[in-house]
Amino acid sequence: MTNHARNDRYLRALRREPVDCTPIWIMRQAGRYLPEYRATRARAGSFLALAKNPELACEVTLQPLARFPLDAAILFSDILTVPDAMGLGLYFAEGEGPRFERPVRSAADIARLAVPDMNTELRYVMDAVSLIRRELADRVPLIGFSGSPWTLACYMIEGGGSDNFARIKALAFEDPAALHRLLEVTTDAVIAYLSAQRAAGAQALQVFDTWGGVLSPQLYREFSLRYLRRIAAELPRGEGAARTPLILFGKGNGAYVADLAASGAEAVGVDWTIDLGEARARTADRVALQGNLDPTVLAASPAAIEREAIRVLDSFGDGPGHVFNLGHGITPDIPPEHVAALVDAVHRHSAGRAARS
Repeated sequence: MTNHARNDRYLRALRREPVDCTPIWIMRQAGRYLPEYRATRARAGSFLALAKNPELACEVTLQPLARFPLDAAILFSDILTVPDAMGLGLYFAEGEGPRFERPVRSAADIARLAVPDMNTELRYVMDAVSLIRRELADRVPLIGFSGSPWTLACYMIEGGGSDNFARIKALAFEDPAALHRLLEVTTDAVIAYLSAQRAAGAQALQVFDTWGGVLSPQLYREFSLRYLRRIAAELPRGEGAARTPLILFGKGNGAYVADLAASGAEAVGVDWTIDLGEARARTADRVALQGNLDPTVLAASPAAIEREAIRVLDSFGDGPGHVFNLGHGITPDIPPEHVAALVDAVHRHSAGRAARS
């Protein structure tokens, strides 16, 4: 299996090489806004049944590529597959999102945690990666991903989503050593998980630090950034043109883009709360940048979508190293034709910019 794609502008942009136009992919591009996804999910019976079936996961991964000329595919999965494989018992409650049957609530719970076996407990993910790569036939690159150690720990301790993350923050203040023990084993698991996805065929790897933005600067640097740096330093990625790029993305991470750029990752994804030009200035072109259109823009008219896409492109400015994306995932209420308008606008206007530069 080669590591090359016929449309390689996404990988070129991550390497900060010139491209003919700015590449675009969309967080949650395989999702409920697509009627074909909803049909496949109904056939699967549940979200987890869909995610744990490699053939169906492949099917929904490819669906948006059949509709839109996107520049990358992203594995259809969930960030909570890792703690599920650690024995926490993932399930989805109607109207409540993900929950764990056995959340981590004590030092004994933490001591029982171990890195899951990628060839058994998480084999279905690797089978999906291999199948998607085969079915893509190198049309575009495939992105693998994981949740960040901090974000995974949030779900593991809270037992699901949270309004204030009181349990995990209390642990950070009361017993930081215990939280670090949890984050160490979770980081080991993330590194093993991303390494296995790379071995199965993923050509880029993204870490989603969804809840890093809920932390104060002091706690962020101690309990999130520290482990993102470890991943960037220890994750095997190869060398030169064959290197598998790593993207660190976080909601509310604008204040830390310089720290993330110094981590050793190849790219930093940012949300819409920081101007992309400002993020570029702070990172001094050390890394590629991914982002950062507010997802709610897609609820507006195609004309407004085009205007805002141009604004993001102008904010980044000329030169290599930009991957266009939303600042977070697309929501289920978005009309697919609005996504088509965005992809067309990004390609069309950035091609003109590339021709001039």
